[in-house]
Amino acid sequence: MSIDIPDRRRSGRRARTAALAGAGLATALAAGVLAQRRRSRALARDPEYRRLIEPLGGTKLHVVSADGTRLHTIVLEPGPGTAATATVVLAHGWTEQLSFWGPVIRRLHGRGLRIVAYDLRGHGASGPAAGDDYRIERFGEDVEAVLVAADAPAGELIVAGHSLGGMSIAAWAADHDVAARVAGAALVNTGLDDLIGGALVLGEIGKRLSPQWLSRAVLGSSAPLPPLSTPLEQAVIRHTAFGPTATAAQVAFYERMLMETPANVRAASGIALSDLHLGSALVKLTVPTLVIAGDRDRLTPPDHSRRIAEALPSPGRLLVLERTGHMSPLERPGEVADAIADLVATVVTAGADAETIMR
Repeated sequence: MSIDIPDRRRSGRRARTAALAGAGLATALAAGVLAQRRRSRALARDPEYRRLIEPLGGTKLHVVSADGTRLHTIVLEPGPGTAATATVVLAHGWTEQLSFWGPVIRRLHGRGLRIVAYDLRGHGASGPAAGDDYRIERFGEDVEAVLVAADAPAGELIVAGHSLGGMSIAAWAADHDVAARVAGAALVNTGLDDLIGGALVLGEIGKRLSPQWLSRAVLGSSAPLPPLSTPLEQAVIRHTAFGPTATAAQVAFYERMLMETPANVRAASGIALSDLHLGSALVKLTVPTLVIAGDRDRLTPPDHSRRIAEALPSPGRLLVLERTGHMSPLERPGEVADAIADLVATVVTAGADAETIMR
């Protein structure tokens, strides 16, 4: 014999369960909002964070890529009465913005260099890619468009890229006469093939297996990010992208860029990264090239930079920064700026000396 529970009793239990779940969710959200407000107030008092978010200034350059994509670009001219010795073009990385280079820009600009920086297609204030095309070849075309707009003599022009920005430079080099456009290049925290998105999930096993499907799943994910910054998200970002000495201000500064990157752009660009095969482009990068790596970089481990440096046809320099993750321009801006300034001094001086001899 069975006894049926009345429908209204079952309905009452479901209603109480739903109410409790709703109350729990509301409590969690309220706690998250309060935590976010406390963190925001702490960051507002952090002098390093205030410096990081300070506007860079400069003037806008009108740049449109070959496929019609609009690229937000700024130029910082040297101060009054100072003649620029060279122009440095800077390309940021995946899920970043041109302000990512801010600490390096301020140091290089303070040395009298002319700086041109741009937001990658779909990132920051740049327009979305025409036809939703985020293939690496299109990022290379963007480099050419910005170099043309920079309007500087080849002997006084340096191009530097972080992560996807460096990959964009390699893609550009594959299809252009590099020496006719620039005097030197810098590839910072960059890999050109076999990017191991799987290693971020499986650790050492992922490094050995490097399954393509897992790389695409990790790097090409369009899953929405939490609407609020959480301690868990900050911990994941710190572990994935930064070294052990990164500050809370540096992590928060990048986190804001990550959250502002549209999910479809993040995914489409990530798929381009997971399918990357640019090693053969290095033979075209015939100018002196600086290669910078972080010894704790989990996204593009230093082995990538070593392989790049060994394959370059022109003499260059490999700089491996200690206790540094993927975000070298944020974590070690002084060392990165010094290395780029040394490259500028070397190639511009060499070019000027060669021109003097020819005369």
